[in-house]
Amino acid sequence: MTQHINDDTQTRKPGEHLLQELKWVHNALRQDLTLCQVLARQVAAGVAPEYVREQVKSLQASSPLWKLRVNCLYYCRFVHLHHHTEDVALFPALRCSNPALGPVVDKLVADHRKVSGLLDQIEASADALGEQDGTDIRAQLVQALNDLSTDLLEHLAFEEEAIGPTLLEWEG
Repeated sequence: MTQHINDDTQTRKPGEHLLQELKWVHNALRQDLTLCQVLARQVAAGVAPEYVREQVKSLQASSPLWKLRVNCLYYCRFVHLHHHTEDVALFPALRCSNPALGPVVDKLVADHRKVSGLLDQIEASADALGEQDGTDIRAQLVQALNDLSTDLLEHLAFEEEAIGPTLLEWEG
């Protein structure tokens, strides 16, 4: 009796693991952005700063990426690090392997700068809310969390779609 082994390695693209890793990181970010949206709604509804701190502590215990204090420090650093790594390692390699991606990479770099500014706003606003409670601080934090969610979700989808075909062709 001949046994047939289903080996899909011949039909897989060489860089499929690279794209899957990128999507894994992006999906973890998406999951945490959902938590950002919930927290933004709660802050907008006027919950006490103590409640916000408790929610953040809960996130620290249950989320793989939201290892943060009230000011989102660790999450912000994770996103900053992820984007920095893409800027210095992934994007130059993309430009070399597929020069047609130049405008796409330019947009992705610009997106990174925009997200970086939003992360800084979130950190500052959350820190300020921890020190004093006020409508303006809450509004700033809610706006920054909502903008981060919208902009980063759009960025992640665009990045996967735009560079995915090139990543799939990479060896390694």
